[in-house]
Amino acid sequence: MTTTLEPRDAVTRRGIMRAGAALGIGTLAAPYVIGQARAADIVKIGFVDPFTGPYAAYAHNEQLGANMAVDALNAKNGILGRKIEMIVEDTQANVGVGVEKTNKLLDRDNCDFIVGTVSSNVSQAVAQVCAQKKKLCMITGGHVDDITGTHCSWNVFRVCNTTYTVALATAATLVKKFGKRWYFVVADYSFGHALHDNMLAALKSLGGEEVGVSLKPLGTTDYSSELIKAKAANPQVVGCLVGGDDELNLLKQANQFGLSKQIPFVVPLSELETIAALPPAAQAGFWNLEWYWDQPDVPHVADFVKEAQKREPNKVPTARTMFGYVGIHALALAAEKAKTLDNLKVGDALSGLELPPEVALQPGKHYFDPATHQYVGGDFTGEIKAGATYPKLMSDVTYQYATALQAPGVVCKMTTA
Repeated sequence: MTTTLEPRDAVTRRGIMRAGAALGIGTLAAPYVIGQARAADIVKIGFVDPFTGPYAAYAHNEQLGANMAVDALNAKNGILGRKIEMIVEDTQANVGVGVEKTNKLLDRDNCDFIVGTVSSNVSQAVAQVCAQKKKLCMITGGHVDDITGTHCSWNVFRVCNTTYTVALATAATLVKKFGKRWYFVVADYSFGHALHDNMLAALKSLGGEEVGVSLKPLGTTDYSSELIKAKAANPQVVGCLVGGDDELNLLKQANQFGLSKQIPFVVPLSELETIAALPPAAQAGFWNLEWYWDQPDVPHVADFVKEAQKREPNKVPTARTMFGYVGIHALALAAEKAKTLDNLKVGDALSGLELPPEVALQPGKHYFDPATHQYVGGDFTGEIKAGATYPKLMSDVTYQYATALQAPGVVCKMTTA
């Protein structure tokens, strides 16, 4: 069964398997009482996401996709013949809260797997907790490279792209289209720093230059001073390396000040949630999405969209919806392949796992890279023309398959901690 968010009181894999690892299975805690059923009759998935704060809209859609996957699986065989129960917790986009909630899900709720997270710094912290407790962690939305790069671990897998992949997919197109003099507005935490580093490296490799940069903390509401600085720097492009409500506030204010009519504001890592929330005049421009709902020539996508719209009419699913959907299905497929819930064996089954078209929902071959546990996905780049209407926003959409996973020199040394 799926659940909705409710307020709550406050070395090698083979080497590990030889050492052995006990899978903690406890009894169901109140208020869940199902006769004399034991916890072994249910697969528990802990779902942690920032349902409050600047990334709340993203979390909502990741949960929507996860619920769709859980319901589809439970309507058939569940996982290994056991029903799935998803227990949802709010990280508030806060590292300390994310760690606390993950510990609670693993220690008190005895969850078999952890799925979720949007904010990259929370993703890193949650992944570390899971590694310490030898539990599989499926990161659905934290993009910072290190998760499947220098900090990769046997138990951590990721659905969304790396910031390096995003930069690689967009930089050449953006420089060719708009110019080489860039000003960046950057979220001042791990995600923003990683995307800025990657975009700047790509820009310089193309003969471009950075004419200025502004670092802003997560949760910023006023970007007026940054817009003044950006205009004074006389760039050809303003790169928006922020997300969630921060991105929404930045682009709204750029439109209100009339600056986005004078200088292109581009978002290399865009989210449909943000685009849809913008006033129509602020939607026009160049966007890059990790998944797009309008893929008429790709099997199963239309069915996925239809199911999502049964749950939320007049909306379309987003990349975040897909991330939640893929994350749950991938764990289920791996458990069925391993024929066990033992996290070490499920992790081995996930490594290199290719997802079927009805789960991948994109063109091409999609799988978890065995060297890094990074999901090989793609990017949909396109423009929104002035006067376009939601939900069919983008035109001239080009799909770019992710052919490079790691920045040069970044090595994944799979840890066993």
